[in-house]
Amino acid sequence: MSHATYELKAETRERVGKGSSRELRRNGLIPAVIYGDKQAPISIALSTKEVTQKIHAGGFMTTVATIDVNGEKISVLPKDYQLDPVRDFTMHVDFLRVSGNTRVTVEVPVHFVNEEKSPGIKVGGVLNIVRHEVEVYCPANDIPEFLTADLTGLKIGEGIHISHITLPSGVSPVIADRDFTIATIVAPAGGVSEEAETTAE
Repeated sequence: MSHATYELKAETRERVGKGSSRELRRNGLIPAVIYGDKQAPISIALSTKEVTQKIHAGGFMTTVATIDVNGEKISVLPKDYQLDPVRDFTMHVDFLRVSGNTRVTVEVPVHFVNEEKSPGIKVGGVLNIVRHEVEVYCPANDIPEFLTADLTGLKIGEGIHISHITLPSGVSPVIADRDFTIATIVAPAGGVSEEAETTAE
């Protein structure tokens, strides 16, 4: 269901600070931090190339990885990363230490299916996506790769709400107090001709 896990080799960093970060980057490494699970944060250095490849491969923020820190294997989930805006390489990553029962908050992409079965789209309606991703709580080792929104039967003016989406067990939306909208079918800018409406009935 989720992406294949992967392992990164890391070394601990004794010196922390601007100067040492620059030195790391010159050597093809990036500073990173592993925190959470009620343990002291660990400052580490990772291969810039490996991490940048993982980010570009997709699913980086929703895949649990193993980081081998001097032989100790730690399960982590990336929580945040910074890219150099000019040269598009990774500058820093924060990892959250996770164990089997850790619950995490992640943004999971929504995939829309069965557009061809939506009467509203058939007559020229447009799918207006309100949320491309939904923030959910879920077990760290069972993050859904995506959520599926089924457009079957939707007419113009109707929408898909979070209640229409089947969430895997253990997964719940972070916004819990309302049935929020994922997408709506809106009339095209020019309106729908009457002829199209009668043929679509």
